[in-house]
Amino acid sequence: MGAALLPSACVQSARDPLGVTVEIGGIPILLQSSDANFRGILEKRYAGFVNQAAVPACQFKVYLELPLQPSDEDARVRRQGFVWHIDRGDFHAEWDTRTRRGWLRQSANPYAIDTVLRIAHSLVLAEEGGFLIHAASAARRGCAFLFAGVSGAGKTTISRLAPPDATLLTDEVSYVRRTGAGYRAYGTPFAGELARVGANVSAPLKTAFLLEQGCVNRVEKVEELAAARALLRHILFFAHDPGLVKRVFDSALRFVSQVRVSRLIFKPEASVWNLIG
Repeated sequence: MGAALLPSACVQSARDPLGVTVEIGGIPILLQSSDANFRGILEKRYAGFVNQAAVPACQFKVYLELPLQPSDEDARVRRQGFVWHIDRGDFHAEWDTRTRRGWLRQSANPYAIDTVLRIAHSLVLAEEGGFLIHAASAARRGCAFLFAGVSGAGKTTISRLAPPDATLLTDEVSYVRRTGAGYRAYGTPFAGELARVGANVSAPLKTAFLLEQGCVNRVEKVEELAAARALLRHILFFAHDPGLVKRVFDSALRFVSQVRVSRLIFKPEASVWNLIG
């Protein structure tokens, strides 16, 4: 699917000496900077997801400014024509969807670029029927499992309880991409409370679980419409553009028609994984 994201105007040669190519979800994004120290910071931050041999699908030129304080405020995302503007107290970015080129002004820390990458990926995924979702995910026995829930529902707990033969994809932000035969979940470098980067692997998504902590372990069926409503509460989408919002809504409906969604009520014991897969 990656080839569809490569307009001829934006294909770059691989191994850019002034760039670091970060590939998440099979979509390589080139981050260019003339500052060697900052490139080293990026390589360390995204270790395991750096692929200098990949042909970038998108690129951002990063301009470093005076030190700015990390900001907890939400990023503001708006579109003017084909150009997306992304702002927060600690950075400003612009990205042209026609050329898939953009630029970013920030201080020399990875926090701003983290947010910009999430937003850029969410916009690309919205166009192709996938999404980023506030959920943990893991791969086991050739299949991936998604665990969505509000803060405190147990995403970190279910990740900690995973058996040795399960591979953690993320405990915080899951990457779901539509394929011809269904959906795949990909590992991400976006860590949560475990402070552990996910594995850079993917697997076909078998089940999405809505987490709820309780006194027993059990799985309950969730009807499609209720499942779509629940998932929409957790899908990360930063822009309020009506057309893209509709695409995300349609993507959630299509997802629940193809992937089983169940409610997982569990107590914090490793035996819960016997119900998962």
